[in-house]
Amino acid sequence: MPYERESSDRQSSEREFIVEADGGSRGNPGPAGYGSVVIDAATGETLAEAAEYIGVATNNVAEYKGLVAGLKAAHQLDPAASVHVRMDSKLVVEQMSGRWKIKHPDMKPLAAEAAAVYPSSRVTYEWIPRAQNKHADRLANEAMDAGKRGERWSPSGSTAELDARAAQAAAEPSEPVGPPGDAGRPGDAVAGAARVRAGLAATRAGAGAGAGADTGTSTGAGAGADTSTGARTGVGAHEVDGADARAARSAAVPPVGWAAPADLGAPATFVLLRHGETPLTPEKRFSGSGGSDPSLSDVGRAQAERAAAAFAARGTIQAVVSSPLRRCQETARIVAARLGLDVHLDEDLRETDFGAWEGLTFGEVRERGPQELNAWLASPDAAPPGGESFAAVADRVAAARDRLAAAYAGRTVLLVTHVTPIKTLVRLALGAPPESLFRMELAAASVSAVAYYADGNASVRLLNDTSHLR
Repeated sequence: MPYERESSDRQSSEREFIVEADGGSRGNPGPAGYGSVVIDAATGETLAEAAEYIGVATNNVAEYKGLVAGLKAAHQLDPAASVHVRMDSKLVVEQMSGRWKIKHPDMKPLAAEAAAVYPSSRVTYEWIPRAQNKHADRLANEAMDAGKRGERWSPSGSTAELDARAAQAAAEPSEPVGPPGDAGRPGDAVAGAARVRAGLAATRAGAGAGAGADTGTSTGAGAGADTSTGARTGVGAHEVDGADARAARSAAVPPVGWAAPADLGAPATFVLLRHGETPLTPEKRFSGSGGSDPSLSDVGRAQAERAAAAFAARGTIQAVVSSPLRRCQETARIVAARLGLDVHLDEDLRETDFGAWEGLTFGEVRERGPQELNAWLASPDAAPPGGESFAAVADRVAAARDRLAAAYAGRTVLLVTHVTPIKTLVRLALGAPPESLFRMELAAASVSAVAYYADGNASVRLLNDTSHLR
């Protein structure tokens, strides 16, 4: 059983609790832990904390375990209470709210366990930004740090609540950065740079997979992506300290070019490989994460082999991370086998869920629902029926970026993913508006590259290179 700290307030009258939960993995999968907090909705008092090191697991498993622990802690306080769950994991929130399908076999039993704690009528779910989930995030990192020492997390030694409040006070409040209508979203290059800076700084300071090195609460983030925040592969990049929170809200852009310091060291370089062709690719059909999950075609496998040969000749790839969808895993395994590397999966690198549009052509979608299509083209917040908006994708992809940039600081990692995640990473690196997604071309098995420096700057080095296919 995880250790918990509870207040003496155990009144049995009907109450409302807020449960904040998070989890992280330093490696995704890697050493993992979770943290959760039960708060009295009326007073804001922390009633219970739970944290535990859970061994080697993925970010998403850790997040779900944090949710289960938080709900059980609330249930022990008052089985008749109403509970409002707040998490920065878009995946968990959407799945537990019933809007996204639960496909991964490791997630299904955990989701069922969480759903069984309280009647569904008594539990609501809300996604919150990583910066608003610091308490649970710090608990998760404390648990992972304790596990690394061969110890169990102890409430008597926890400073998570004090640290979270201090960080919140230091960050309060300034005007949000970013263009009108896009405030708070990771399309803001300055805010995104600050989050990456926090993760890389923690890694360089030797925090290892600790809270600050965690990539987002999702380093797995995926974020992230998500994803998708992550400790996820290094829980901590989503945990921005007071100075970085202020920097993220200020209008000052980090120095670039010759004005930047010379001792930044090697960047974390993402080599972005779009998967090879599937039978749907030449037909230009919507093929996201909510459809048939097609395999590579013969053409797609040949493309992956050519990409593998090119990467082997260059000899620069040090790790391979893939979207969990079949077409990416197949592409990644072909490349990884040639390079002698393992393939790690990150849920936040999956393609957009196109909902009811999956398997349709653009023309077929326009015939069936022109108003819905026009709304989607006009706003990143609009989603296909039953699907996912580009704004939601940007949230989890930014989480994955933060996580992975911290986990692979100074190294070159191959990310095998899809059109939307790659375009989103390029867009965020450039600080470009959401509509730029429609102004980039990415061929099947094309290569792009973005480098992330320790000062928070990003540099787009390559886009849509297909020379290895010719």
